Amino acid sequence: MTRSAFRFSGKHVLITGGAQGIGLEVAHHFAREGARLMLFDGNAENLWKAQAELQEIAIVHVELVDVRQKVQVMEAVEAAEKNAAIDILINNAGIAFERSFLTIEEDEWRHTLDINLTGMFFVAQEVCKRVSVGKNGVVVNMGSKNNLDGETGCAHYNVSKGGVLMLTKTMALELARFNIRVNAVCPGYIQTAMSMEIDSSEFVKDFVDHYIPMNRTGKVGDVAPAFLFLASEESSFMTGQIMIVDGGQLAGQKPYNSLI
Repeated sequence: MTRSAFRFSGKHVLITGGAQGIGLEVAHHFAREGARLMLFDGNAENLWKAQAELQEIAIVHVELVDVRQKVQVMEAVEAAEKNAAIDILINNAGIAFERSFLTIEEDEWRHTLDINLTGMFFVAQEVCKRVSVGKNGVVVNMGSKNNLDGETGCAHYNVSKGGVLMLTKTMALELARFNIRVNAVCPGYIQTAMSMEIDSSEFVKDFVDHYIPMNRTGKVGDVAPAFLFLASEESSFMTGQIMIVDGGQLAGQKPYNSLI
């Protein structure tokens, strides 16, 4: 296959939180499909490592950005635009950690919402202001199955991702007249390098046994193709939608083995 046959040849893709986990996997997928990349991340070490990996197969630039800081976001988006006009935004930056509702501290609450929701808003607004009318821009936001289904110990995360759902729908409604499509990918439990450091094998087995009908955890490679589909012409009549990638977790209560 020649490079010109790739789905994203000539496209400039901005990925926030692109230096690790799902964001980095998405970056690799876009790179293999011919895209030019700009990665935003708040971790310098991970950012330079990701650039070194990706520049072997794609043109890639990086910016160290705290998405909570509007001025940093504005300056970074402007720098990205100097390399090439942005065609696709993958709004992926986010955090998650457990804390019971009654013990969440104010700074933990604000930190989670500032990154997962406000930071997403800052980046999307700055990018979409610059997309020319008629250019067919695309935004794909990182949601979660927690957009639709609460989870104990995650009130701050649940609220932030519920906000992402409504942000996605509102953006889709307002930006359609500018030919900008906005959708979201909503993963369930996905094992990343970070989660594998935190979650014990016993926890993972118990979670799968109780909640995931497909009887395995998700991998970053299971999620990345959904972002590419929603960014591609294959989904050209989709906007304001969510794509759930959760191994069947939201389908309902998993049956006991003795009943099937």
